[in-house]
Amino acid sequence: MASVMLSEEEGALESRMALTAAAMADKSRSRMLCALMDGRAWTATELSAVADVSASTASAHLARLCEQRFVVALAQGRHRYFRLAGPEIAELLERLMGVAWATSTPRKITTPPGLRHARTCYDHLAGEVAVRLFDTLVSRQWLTPDGETLTSLGQEKLAQMGIVLVGSASRRKLTCGCLDWSERRYHPGGVLGASLLRWLIEKRWIKTELSGRRVTFTPLGIRKFETEFGIKTTR
Repeated sequence: MASVMLSEEEGALESRMALTAAAMADKSRSRMLCALMDGRAWTATELSAVADVSASTASAHLARLCEQRFVVALAQGRHRYFRLAGPEIAELLERLMGVAWATSTPRKITTPPGLRHARTCYDHLAGEVAVRLFDTLVSRQWLTPDGETLTSLGQEKLAQMGIVLVGSASRRKLTCGCLDWSERRYHPGGVLGASLLRWLIEKRWIKTELSGRRVTFTPLGIRKFETEFGIKTTR
């Protein structure tokens, strides 16, 4: 009887997995999800323009994404906004982007140079500079090579810099290696990645665009990245 129950549970899980995968198996919905990777909340009208579909079609797609808990709707007065349901969804999408890039034929990098250099990945930094930052944290023994553990030395050094790991008490991982889809190497993810991005913005080392994921470095940031981390941000 136990084996029958297990089989039923497995069947239910397989069905849920199929529904989850199907929610992303539409090009228009994929475009919407990619747009939401900038971490902002978008209106249905804005997302319909991104996906190049009618407003009614966009609403149907968003309803499907909400149902599968990829996206949540936020009410602000008379307006409704949509954003990714959480960092775990953003991390899943980033990994899928990496798989999609790796299996594409021919394997030619088509990412715009600016985005490949530095961009946001939901709530943390991604791109060439972020990958170099990950490597620096590992080489200084602040972070383990798999990105899964922040060492005591790393905690001490980050605290000295004033980097507070906000959200460490949540269910989200304190730190993890997030596979960068354009670089095919790790950049800092988890609470650590989010805290680093927040700190970089507060320190005015970087600027994020109001529309889009591209990141630019301020003159102060260019200097500080080199003096503090030994990373050149100019191309």
